Amino acid sequence: MARDTKELLKKVRKIEIKTRGLSNHLFSGEYHSAFKGRGMAFNEVREYQPGDEIRTIDWNVTARFNHPYVKVFDEERELTVMLLMDVSGSENFGTQNQQKQDLATELCAVLAFSAIQNNDKVGVIFFSDRIEKFIPPKKGRSHILMIIRELIDFKPESKGTDVAEALRYFTSAIKKKCTAFILSDFMSPAFEQQLKLANKKHDVIALRLYDKSEEEFPDLGLIPVKDEESGLLSWVNTGDKNVRAAFKADALKRNALLKDVFSKSGVDFTSIGTHESYITPLRTLFKKRERKR
Repeated sequence: MARDTKELLKKVRKIEIKTRGLSNHLFSGEYHSAFKGRGMAFNEVREYQPGDEIRTIDWNVTARFNHPYVKVFDEERELTVMLLMDVSGSENFGTQNQQKQDLATELCAVLAFSAIQNNDKVGVIFFSDRIEKFIPPKKGRSHILMIIRELIDFKPESKGTDVAEALRYFTSAIKKKCTAFILSDFMSPAFEQQLKLANKKHDVIALRLYDKSEEEFPDLGLIPVKDEESGLLSWVNTGDKNVRAAFKADALKRNALLKDVFSKSGVDFTSIGTHESYITPLRTLFKKRERKR
């Protein structure tokens, strides 16, 4: 076996052990509550038992028999989960513990394992400013491991980002309603229209990945800054507090506009930084969705 392949399999195994453990212990039940049971088929009524949810009480039957009865539903369980993964140049950026690409890989793996533990199919669309690769949704561990291998080893042909293009392709490729996670820094041309259309047909969740130094420059004096997508190099005087203030104001404005786009489109979203653990933001997002249902 070639050394590169051996190294790759080692990485896949490492990510599998970590993310599978997380989805087993942390996320499996929460994923279930947050994303499952959209389709509910009424089955029967039975007598109320302590612990049953009040909202499932069938008041007509209860009144007739003078005793509380609850409705029992069968969940139409199987979901398709699509992961739309930004593999553009800016995803290679990271000054903290990891690059955005590493963060996205782990997040995708956690979501994929949570999905297959709930008997769902998982598919992936890799995108830059074009569709780089489409992995059709399937079930099973070997499918997930293939996805993780691709996530680690994927080399995009293009460096730009176009979220609208990814959403356009996704909406036409996946006919049946599904749950879709978009993982990106969303530094992209306008995509609000496509997001609204996608979220009408599907259930779209946005995970914005960012690095602290994209939001705030530390004082490092005169530094060269290279744009990962265009390849352009420019010199920035981070010692000037006006430069730092303008940079921060620009980032805050960009984030506020993005938040506005997500809320107008009715899309749930959370931001996850390369400097932090993704566990808390993900759990908060899942819990928020549980409450909404």
